[in-house]
Amino acid sequence: MDRIINIAIDGPSGAGKSTLAKMVAEKLRIIYVDTGAMYRSIALYMVQNGIDTGKKDKVVPALEKITLSLEYTEDGKQRLVLNGEDVMEKIRTPEISSNASKVSAIPEVREFLLNLQRDIAKTKSVVMDGRDIGTVILPNADVKIFLTATNEGRAARRFKELTEKGIETTYEAVLKDMTERDKRDRERDVAPAVPAEDSVFFDNSEYNKEEMLEKALEIIKSKVGEF
Repeated sequence: MDRIINIAIDGPSGAGKSTLAKMVAEKLRIIYVDTGAMYRSIALYMVQNGIDTGKKDKVVPALEKITLSLEYTEDGKQRLVLNGEDVMEKIRTPEISSNASKVSAIPEVREFLLNLQRDIAKTKSVVMDGRDIGTVILPNADVKIFLTATNEGRAARRFKELTEKGIETTYEAVLKDMTERDKRDRERDVAPAVPAEDSVFFDNSEYNKEEMLEKALEIIKSKVGEF
């Protein structure tokens, strides 16, 4: 693109944010920033080091031992490097997802990652997905989409994703974990997972991937014009 634009895609777990963000980034040839993966990386470090993610007084001092960088492969795929190790494959388990929700409620953790996320968006066109992108991370984003779907549909997607990766779980367990995580994210005191006032709601329950991308591009075009 010949100008810098920032696209924020927010929504609950399993709504398809990452899938949509990746497709938009590829279509528009801009950078995809997976903020959820950043919180998962923090959670991974805590779990690996036996630190209770629910205890702020234990988590915050450990942050100074973390070095996190965002890198891209030659084909444009995002990699997160935690203390020198690519951890993209290790952060996609139910255990890490649950702990990521806990650390993301800690203000110091969010501040730790905030500058990294904003600095990327200042100099490059990005599509960034998460739960508070349009409200906190990029409040001046050119486009804000709040993506959602039914609880059952979201759980089914996440269950399929996990089983395809060889992770043993059940649909019921995924739905329960997702429901609890949604509640924590909505009710946390810092940066609760709620839609920005100027976001466009997009319920993709009845959309396949191609239709979801087409609809998102229509929304983006309505906000920033031709691209």
